[in-house]
Amino acid sequence: MKDVKINSYQFLVLVTLFTIGSSILLVPSGLAQNAKQDAWIAAIFGTGIGLLIIWLFCTIAQWFPHLTFIEINNKLFGKWIGTIFSLLFVSISFLYTSTLLAHSGTFLNIHMLPSTPMVALNILMGMIIVMGVRLGLETIARSAEILIVVFFFLFLILVVFISPEIKFENIQPVYEAGTKKIIQSSLNFVVYSSVNAVILLMIFPAFINRTKQGKKSFLIGNLIGGIVIIIITFLCVAVLGAENTTRQIYPGYELAKRINVGDFVQRIEALMATLWIIALYFKVTLYFYASVLGIAQILNLKDYRPLTIPLGMITIALSLVIYPNVIYQKNWDSTTLVSYSLLIGLFLPLLLVVIYALRKNQFKKEA
Repeated sequence: MKDVKINSYQFLVLVTLFTIGSSILLVPSGLAQNAKQDAWIAAIFGTGIGLLIIWLFCTIAQWFPHLTFIEINNKLFGKWIGTIFSLLFVSISFLYTSTLLAHSGTFLNIHMLPSTPMVALNILMGMIIVMGVRLGLETIARSAEILIVVFFFLFLILVVFISPEIKFENIQPVYEAGTKKIIQSSLNFVVYSSVNAVILLMIFPAFINRTKQGKKSFLIGNLIGGIVIIIITFLCVAVLGAENTTRQIYPGYELAKRINVGDFVQRIEALMATLWIIALYFKVTLYFYASVLGIAQILNLKDYRPLTIPLGMITIALSLVIYPNVIYQKNWDSTTLVSYSLLIGLFLPLLLVVIYALRKNQFKKEA
């Protein structure tokens, strides 16, 4: 498995798409709920805080340039404690695979294919994800290189066509929410865009051909993704208004519905939905890749591919039952899932730093 290598640009593309992921449709609503018209400022704060977390991940990766996160756990904590932490890491990666698959099915079922059963939509998306992971990281990275061009082309169209609908009074008065509330409201965004990027330590630096350039790609990719979310959030608030943005489950999709250029270019939200499908697919695929590779390394398997189909089936089944309703979904995502993400994506890496500082001399002697 260690023979697989991708270059720093491919990693940058993967980080960018991972950062954007589901956030392009879901995050503006959560930010506007507390920060109101200052939601776009909260996105800026979240991006800044997120870069600090990515820097923490890069620092850990530089200490162990040839190991994945699972292998780092075993090296620092020992076999038994390391395995427990690794299982927690794999569990959250697997859980996010199911939750995002559920989001995908719900979105497609409500807005685009209402007559198609959600189980069929989840099976189709799940099959594509399993196929991508079975083909390997290099194939995922190369397809991302192609589709990132499509993504930003459509994103540019969205920004240009929706700009005439901007009403600057919707973002006034600026900074009314205050610094404390803005930072608090940016917490969910930080979790989804940066804290959960801990799963990318299953790729970086072990599968990157140039570690130093990979570090820059990690930071720049997260920054580019953050800027996209800032722009989307600003447009949602400026066009829809803070209250309307809060009420919408998918304000980014509602934004695309408002496009109307000369009563000619309109009703192109289905085309704009491609933005989300592209970003979501790669985020879910990376989560699933981290899950199966992590389990394979815990079990000391030479190849992760035999695990993809059975785990894919479990993921699809879980995605159909994980959210009984929308209210449960919002409560689960904003409380339990955020707390679990902070435990694995922030406190565990900080614990790794502490343990490394205590055992630093020992590792130098081994080297």
